[in-house]
Amino acid sequence: MPVPLVLASTSQTRSALLRAAGLDVTVAAPRLDEVAIRDSLLAQGTSPRDIADALATMKAEKIAPRDPTAWVIAADQILELDGSLMGKPPDRQSAHAQLLRLAGRTHHLHTAVVVHADGRPVWRHIDTAKLTMRPLSATWIDSYLDRIGTLATASVGAYQIEAEGIRLFSRIEGDYFAILGLPLTPLLNYLTLREAITP
Repeated sequence: MPVPLVLASTSQTRSALLRAAGLDVTVAAPRLDEVAIRDSLLAQGTSPRDIADALATMKAEKIAPRDPTAWVIAADQILELDGSLMGKPPDRQSAHAQLLRLAGRTHHLHTAVVVHADGRPVWRHIDTAKLTMRPLSATWIDSYLDRIGTLATASVGAYQIEAEGIRLFSRIEGDYFAILGLPLTPLLNYLTLREAITP
């Protein structure tokens, strides 16, 4: 029997993906200091994949008590470059610096999704994509940032592959939806098997 679904995220991309797939979801914003949590876990030697999973779990647990009947979906994404992590650039200058670091190199996106129901996490999935960026000059990066405007600070790495950001890459290996921020296919398979959504 279908259950109330809550997305523990303010990401317009994640909510749009779920709604485009025919799901009726409510959006709730978890209040977490993600940067502090991420840095603390990294200092403890936690792997980037496990950091993404831990943050998704914390988001779900933050929202779940608001409605015990709901199933809460939470996700998180970590960009890893040679063992170091990147967050969303706070401004254009930071976006430029991130792109200069990523240019001509391969990085990984670790995307975790957790479903929380009946007072506990009942399912989780972690996906890792491998993305190789073309060599980019500082001038080209400036031109790109001029074109995309405020979108530069909307995502880690200052790109969206569903938009002009796709032009930055020479090779992408991994699940498209996971790169967007939500491993949609395994999530929908789980929700369907558990009859949380109609087939």
